[in-house]
Amino acid sequence: MNSQSISNFHTHTELCQHASGRPSDYVKVANKDGCSELGFSDHCPYPYELGINWDGCRMRPEQLGEYIQDVKDAARLADFKVHLGFECEYDRSFINWYKDELKGKCGAEYLVFGPHWVTVGKEHPYIPEINHDKKLLYKYTDQVIEGLQSGLYAFLAHPDLFMQGWKEWDSDTEACLKNILECAESEGLPVEVNGLGMHKGSFMTSRGERYGYPYHEFWKMVASSGVKVICNSDSHLPEHVIANARRARQFALDYGITPVETIF
Repeated sequence: MNSQSISNFHTHTELCQHASGRPSDYVKVANKDGCSELGFSDHCPYPYELGINWDGCRMRPEQLGEYIQDVKDAARLADFKVHLGFECEYDRSFINWYKDELKGKCGAEYLVFGPHWVTVGKEHPYIPEINHDKKLLYKYTDQVIEGLQSGLYAFLAHPDLFMQGWKEWDSDTEACLKNILECAESEGLPVEVNGLGMHKGSFMTSRGERYGYPYHEFWKMVASSGVKVICNSDSHLPEHVIANARRARQFALDYGITPVETIF
């Protein structure tokens, strides 16, 4: 094993329909690149009766058994502990599904809170695409805070995801992220430095070059807070599973942040 092994708890597979590789493919790379602990957290499916139609970016409910078996099979190949999890959105109507099906029947060891959208009636706008709609941004913030307070999740993934679309740091983004950060700290939940956001690259803003996420001004706030931080790859390709986690960890260290190594 690589002497500089690190953990990663944000890993996707081809079952989500926008990633590549099976769990065994990720484990083989992690064995080679150095991993202390690996969690699979593919986007969870939703029961058809909820009326959520996310074809093309989620596994189907009938694929749950396949996913669980894939993770178990991959664990046999690993030089480290492998964990079964899911990345989930938040909505009050999903709580029983998460508790009874994913954690109960499926035996998920953890759930990642990955808020990608804001609920508006039966619609779910993708948060980086809300086009500077302040009302939706504040509604999204309230939704994230409610999710953080639900007791369902192990950590908050890409807390600054909406900055990928918002781009410019202003009083509204600062206020919203401050409220999210304060809630995460109060609940004792780590916030994530996301390696995929760094892999996506940067753009120019009025303050200089910035990643969409992790966003510089937000992580300066994190560094001066008492919130816990976890670094993950958010890998959608096997070759990124450890490489992006290392990159995220270095980002945290550059801000004077010492990340937690595990969620267990």
